[in-house]
Amino acid sequence: MATLNLIQAITHTLDQQLEKDEKVVVYGEDVGHQGGVFRATSGLQKKYGVERVFDTPIAESSIVGTAIGMAVNGMKPVVEIQFDGFVFPAYNQIVTQLARFRNRSRGNYPAPVVIRIPVGGGFKGLEHHSESLETYLGHIPGLKVVIPSTPYDAKGLLTAAIQSEDPVIFLEPKRIYRSGRQEVPEEEYAIEIGKAKVLKEGNDLTIVGWGAQLREINAAVKEFETENPNVSIEVIDLRTINPIDTETIINSVKKTGRFLVVHEAMRTYGPGAELIALVNEKAFLHLEAPATRLTGFDIIIPLARGEHHFYITKDQIKAEIKKVVEF
Repeated sequence: MATLNLIQAITHTLDQQLEKDEKVVVYGEDVGHQGGVFRATSGLQKKYGVERVFDTPIAESSIVGTAIGMAVNGMKPVVEIQFDGFVFPAYNQIVTQLARFRNRSRGNYPAPVVIRIPVGGGFKGLEHHSESLETYLGHIPGLKVVIPSTPYDAKGLLTAAIQSEDPVIFLEPKRIYRSGRQEVPEEEYAIEIGKAKVLKEGNDLTIVGWGAQLREINAAVKEFETENPNVSIEVIDLRTINPIDTETIINSVKKTGRFLVVHEAMRTYGPGAELIALVNEKAFLHLEAPATRLTGFDIIIPLARGEHHFYITKDQIKAEIKKVVEF
């Protein structure tokens, strides 16, 4: 069993799937010779050759468009969009073609494309380098959208994504690419897409988060429970933006009676609003406090010197926990 960080787990999984299935190809801007901006594909072109791991022009719509053509002809392309904010030139292809191909062909032509996208901020990037894409992509029928928070989950979810017959958007929180290490089995395993994970059980509050935000959530919960030993908090890693694991969330809220969702994406029309709607529809009579969200602001993400004002901190989460628990 290897001890890997998140980016190493992604590299390892791509290597494993390239070796296992000759239909898998990996490509994108600087993905081949350089190994990607974050080195997620480092060494893969040397091992598998330029026909299976290769660089593309700076043209995101072409990257996704060619992947659709490959997929409906029997291949399994795994493409990289270099940064989150660069996906919008390809958004037309994703929404009007990729997400609809199975439906358009009455199931005759699935489109097993995986689009890997580094997402989120916290690393002092330039404009268009720190976007949260959950709302843009999670709203589209026909797409699966996943986001791991640990190296273990990164391997399991990426394996499941590559082996899926449906298109999967694989969002990679760049802030935690190298922030921690975890034991990851060498053998292949898959984590079910659409299944959340209860990271910690509790009785007084349900907190849901995903991606890089789990680091702050876990730290806040640990400190709050240390300071308030009579309170126990249940923490859920959503893992999948679409489809949402409604069952796990609702069962938890029925037990705890309180709900808080924390996410980096902007507030208005964000995924937190959808989760609160689900809780109100399916567990309203169990609530002892209003279902609550703590989110990013409805602003353009600040540049490097000001970005720390945008991101949610451990202390902000603790303060929100206190309000919900004491309501």
